[in-house]
Amino acid sequence: MMKYLLLKHYRGGPTPVGDWIPMDRWTPQEIDAHVQFMRDFANRLEESGEFVDSQALAPEGTFVRYDGESRPPVTDGPFAETKDLIAGWMVIDVESWDRAVELAGQLSAAPGAGGEPIFEWLEVRPFLTEPPTVTE
Repeated sequence: MMKYLLLKHYRGGPTPVGDWIPMDRWTPQEIDAHVQFMRDFANRLEESGEFVDSQALAPEGTFVRYDGESRPPVTDGPFAETKDLIAGWMVIDVESWDRAVELAGQLSAAPGAGGEPIFEWLEVRPFLTEPPTVTE
């Protein structure tokens, strides 16, 4: 079994599909339907033994890095911030890359504004099982 991270993005991925509407413009009922879809999906994966964990992320947050002795930490940089990009994640433990992609495709059909499937882009990332090798 291999573990994969399915990342949900706030901005809809590389190319938003259709008339993509950000969640902050959905009705409470549309948000409830979306969250229920996610719960039902996770429950199905629990039954099949493929679910590990999932979380939604709050939009607040900041980047922090060490900037030297007796200096305040540096926060937020001139780059896209994770808090602006990643809405949540799910970890799955499946037999193959193909299964991970299949499940990500199913998850992308969560309902959005108007109750229609949003077919959002999900990023699928395998967990490292060993340190990467360096080739020279």
